[in-house]
Amino acid sequence: MARRLIPTLNRVLVEKIIPPSKTTAGILLPEASTKLNSGKVISVGPGLRSSEGNTFPPAVKEGDTVLLPEYGGTQVKLGEKEYVLYRDEDILGTLHE
Repeated sequence: MARRLIPTLNRVLVEKIIPPSKTTAGILLPEASTKLNSGKVISVGPGLRSSEGNTFPPAVKEGDTVLLPEYGGTQVKLGEKEYVLYRDEDILGTLHE
């Protein structure tokens, strides 16, 4: 079994962030307040190649927190963890604190 997946071309491997459903004090949060489709970039491909041979690197890098589309991506399971593989242009943006 593969231990590390390196995406090809402009693909990005993302681990979805699952928000907590209750606070540390034990208060249950409503589903609507915890719904933000985000994830952490685990691995990034080298980028797209143009017909002239130039490489266009992806807009995100490993460790970025990104905003993801509601649908799309390819589900990938490595060991016990589940990841989603997206094309670079499918990622909606990066999230910063």
